[in-house]
Amino acid sequence: MLKSIDPLLNADVLHALRSMGHGDELVLCDTNFPADTVARQTVLGKLLRIDNVSAPRAARAILSVLPLDSFVDTAVTTMEVVGQPREIPPVRQEVQHEIDAAQGRSSPMGAIERFAFYEAARKAYCIIQTGERRFYGNFILKKGVIPPDEA
Repeated sequence: MLKSIDPLLNADVLHALRSMGHGDELVLCDTNFPADTVARQTVLGKLLRIDNVSAPRAARAILSVLPLDSFVDTAVTTMEVVGQPREIPPVRQEVQHEIDAAQGRSSPMGAIERFAFYEAARKAYCIIQTGERRFYGNFILKKGVIPPDEA
């Protein structure tokens, strides 16, 4: 146990988050996502897990230590609902709330088609699978920077 570190962030996840650089992406995915298959094609090459928690709870833990990229229009991207690209499922609304809370402002996420999402996920630094059982609990987060201390 560490002070000020969310206990959901296990050693493997913390190591990956720390190893990522500015612009690197991580995929936070639900239990239905082909996580192991896709993870083998990522930079890290293996699947990471935050088991038995929802996507919003895992997002809160990750965003407690991971800055989001402020140099892009959308630092978080989600998978569109197949056949209903404008639908916003509850899991997406809940993760959006966690993003806004972590950013201290509204920071809308983007959305891409299912197979485009899979292709983008293969190029990510890592995949972190949650215990989320609701459909479309899949998100790509782009790492930002931590500015230097004021002189």
